[in-house]
Amino acid sequence: MTSTLSATDLASAFGDEVVTKAVTRLVRVPGLDRPVALITLDNGHDHTRPSTFGPQGLLSLNAALDEAFAAEPSAIAVTGKPFVFAVGADLSGIGQVTSREVAHEIGRLGHEVFRRLTDSAIPTFAFVNGAAMGGGLELALSCHYRTLSSNAAALSFPECFLGLFPGWGGTQLLPNLIGADGAVTVIIENALNQNRMLKPAQAAELGIVDVVFDSADYLEQSLRWLVQVVTGEVTVPRREIDRGPAWDAALARARAIVEAKTHGAAPGALKAVELLELARANDLDRGYAAETEALAEVLLTDELRAGLYSFDLVQKRAKRPAGAPDRSLARPVGKVGVVGAGLMASQLALLFVRRLKVPVVLTDIDQQRVDKGVGYVHAEIDKLLGKKRISPDEANRLKALVSGSLDKAAFADADFVIEAVFEELSVKQQVFAEVEEHVSADCVLATNTSSLSVTEMAAKLAHPERVVGFHFFNPVAVLPLLEIVRGERTGDAALATAFAVGKQLKKSCVLVKDAPAFVVNRLLTRFLGEVIRAVDEGTPFEVADRALNPLGLPMTPMVLLQLVGPAVALHVAETMHSAFPDRFGVSENMRRFVEAGKTAVWTWDAEGNQKLDPEVAELWQGGSAPLTEEQVRERALRALAEEIRLMLDEGVVAEAQDIDLCMILGAGWPFWLGGITPYLDRSGVAEQVTGKRFLAPGVASVPAAG
Repeated sequence: MTSTLSATDLASAFGDEVVTKAVTRLVRVPGLDRPVALITLDNGHDHTRPSTFGPQGLLSLNAALDEAFAAEPSAIAVTGKPFVFAVGADLSGIGQVTSREVAHEIGRLGHEVFRRLTDSAIPTFAFVNGAAMGGGLELALSCHYRTLSSNAAALSFPECFLGLFPGWGGTQLLPNLIGADGAVTVIIENALNQNRMLKPAQAAELGIVDVVFDSADYLEQSLRWLVQVVTGEVTVPRREIDRGPAWDAALARARAIVEAKTHGAAPGALKAVELLELARANDLDRGYAAETEALAEVLLTDELRAGLYSFDLVQKRAKRPAGAPDRSLARPVGKVGVVGAGLMASQLALLFVRRLKVPVVLTDIDQQRVDKGVGYVHAEIDKLLGKKRISPDEANRLKALVSGSLDKAAFADADFVIEAVFEELSVKQQVFAEVEEHVSADCVLATNTSSLSVTEMAAKLAHPERVVGFHFFNPVAVLPLLEIVRGERTGDAALATAFAVGKQLKKSCVLVKDAPAFVVNRLLTRFLGEVIRAVDEGTPFEVADRALNPLGLPMTPMVLLQLVGPAVALHVAETMHSAFPDRFGVSENMRRFVEAGKTAVWTWDAEGNQKLDPEVAELWQGGSAPLTEEQVRERALRALAEEIRLMLDEGVVAEAQDIDLCMILGAGWPFWLGGITPYLDRSGVAEQVTGKRFLAPGVASVPAAG
């Protein structure tokens, strides 16, 4: 193996690598004259820290392959430690790369080591015994044959989700194994749909793996199958790959997905499409060289560094919320009350009963509403049973835990009561006053308010220290963010209990000060308000709605308005206008829009073409000062920068990282933006508006070479 960099220099440039060691042992298997060289990957940690590859890990695998080939075995097989095969490159090390030379060498080294398995005259096998993502899946694809454990829970190419692309052979090997369309699904479509994972059956159906074995005796079955393949008893078919019209159609689909999901804002996804097109020739020399060159380019982009920053926020900061009180202060929760039985309340009841597995009781103003809420929860549990996600026994237990009542006395023995009633302060104050008459002094009262003051909600209670904000995002089952709001008098015990419950609910919790609309809704309202103001001034809807496309947001402003609901958006805008009239306006056009019962700006014809609803065009009274897309975008970004700086100065959250985490997990803003503050930094908007960056250089951008 040749390189302009020594192994020591490369390892030093990569940072403190947790080395995944590869150990070769020779295994005698009945039916074969010579042993099988079994290489096991293990980073020395348990399954909670999956094995990754940095330079030292790749060199360890290379040495293990030297040993394996020297033994002249019947076959070579690679497997992982319990529950984990390998999950790709060491992202912490990738984030420390500052030179093109190092980036290029990382690509070249991975290709050279993995390709030894592809080019081997000895049959090579991947025994995928657990998680296989990114470079781990590329390692498996580099082998001639693949088995998969039935309990392998994480199979994917997440690179495009992060702002990268599979760069150790994935873009070349996968389409030539399963066809271009399947490769587009796995590499691009799944990745850009919040890193959707493959289940074992799906991986087998696509042809990524050859056979799935039960996890109970997975290794033994894999070795027996290996013998059958080596001796010719079993022939593994390979599908014929259409390199003509089908490949063209797949590439067209890939481009459409990338445009719809990123609008060209993520260079990694664009490179993935280019490389998939190149793979049609099935020339690994050319394809691997192109992957290496593309890696050297993309690894040194700020978009990728923002993606790595986002990954770190989601994987680390979200698990250790800044400012959360000592978890030892949390009280046990043995019963939950839900005030309200509408859709949101019913979704909350379902979530609580599934995750906490404690009694959950819903209340409302009449029996019909209560019955409808309980019925919704029971029906959703039945759906889970129908999909075989829970057993019949568990379904029966969960349904038995959910009940309804017209009397709030049903909360007498509850430890945690959450309200999800109409978004009106006086209504919520009355609800909590009624609940407090029945519950113990230690019972935590949580509000799912999206914009109202938690402090004011608790002001008239005998125990205001028990009240905490518990703001979920819709749909409750999907979006992982939970804004936990500390009112002025919220006690540490109530707050600690809220964080403990949030963790049990498998939500990512962020501590937020009691400020109007908290984090996500405050920023979205300011952002959307600027776009609507531009339309009020005369900017065509089409122009305003396209203005933010270069950011690659998950939806346009007008589609966001439709998702949130115009009435809800108007209510939050009015709340924010009351708090900050100089920055948050209330559009009279929006008020007429809501009063007319309109829910969307756009309509779609039978062919799926979008056009402005004629009724909206008639009722919206636009001005005579239209803006360009660039002007709308600049106005919206400047408003975001101003609002974020004010929020940080007010102490709404601990740091800019918490704002980014909220926007990623609560609004679905993409990894390659880093949430939002890295984009505002790299575009110069942060300094133009606030006089300084939000993050230090190198935190979510390429660090200076040193």
